Amino acid sequence: MGRGVKRAFDVALSGLGLALSSPLWVAIAVLIKLEDGGPIFYGQERVGRGGTRFRAWKFRSMVADSDQRFGPLQAKASDARITRVGRVLRATAMDELPQLWSIFRGRMSFVGPRALLPSEIEVNGAGQAVPIEHIPGYEARHRVTPGLTGVAQIYADRDIPRRQKFRYDLIYIRRQSSWLDLRLILLSFWITCQGTWEHRGAKVGRRRASDATRPPDLSRPHAG
Repeated sequence: MGRGVKRAFDVALSGLGLALSSPLWVAIAVLIKLEDGGPIFYGQERVGRGGTRFRAWKFRSMVADSDQRFGPLQAKASDARITRVGRVLRATAMDELPQLWSIFRGRMSFVGPRALLPSEIEVNGAGQAVPIEHIPGYEARHRVTPGLTGVAQIYADRDIPRRQKFRYDLIYIRRQSSWLDLRLILLSFWITCQGTWEHRGAKVGRRRASDATRPPDLSRPHAG
């Protein structure tokens, strides 16, 4: 898919999404306020295409001041920081709705590698902390615009090491096309309807336990 075509698609679909989801924004904002009275939105600086920085916003799904109290840690299964409203938002990816604005502005795309924090640390099998920029595939990810969804988000386990997740991202970078983007968007919509975004394993495509760290073959149609 050419950049111009992809950008036009992103603008059209995000604009439509913003218009259609506006009643949901109001309902979600009210529910967040009713639960604990804290901020409605949560923002983090992320790294975009070419290493540029941008502010990514979500509906807040964790307790207020979570970063200050616990640090910017990735959510785990049964994470005590997640609010009751937040559990529903995260399971359906409704917490990501504000990122439609980032897509409309061109900071993000619907499909691409997930935008990372400027400073993240990966702990390897030996218990050593490794900056993620030292992991193979890190630089290549920034050749494309980060996405709301992507190959890693759909096919990879939530808790596998970054090194393995980056392999999924590189598959997308090499094989990106209009049809692949459409396929990933439709799969993402299906996962949202199922409410299974918070499952720790792969959302689709798992047939054997040995597939846990094996990137999918995107040359074949998905068979469930």
